[in-house]
Amino acid sequence: MKSDHPFTIGKAIVIRTVTMIQTGILKEVGKKELVLTDASWIADTGRLGEFLKEGPISDSAEVEPFPDGEVFVGRGAIIDAVHVEWKPSRETK
Repeated sequence: MKSDHPFTIGKAIVIRTVTMIQTGILKEVGKKELVLTDASWIADTGRLGEFLKEGPISDSAEVEPFPDGEVFVGRGAIIDAVHVEWKPSRETK
């Protein structure tokens, strides 16, 4: 059965919205939202290309973890989203 979205459940994802960037593990895709776990708000990625390849390793990267549990991101606010191979950081930087 073909999915109605291009996302892969269970994979790490970087989501850029109109105001911020979130990372996490994609738990669920609803009609109007994505549900993340192990999520963080990224205030500054440093060089975006490097961040997408390697995660928040740059000295300029800023990571603010959400509390444990689920985080909901409205699909209408998404500019772009990228599945990444690294584990989302939960360490405040």
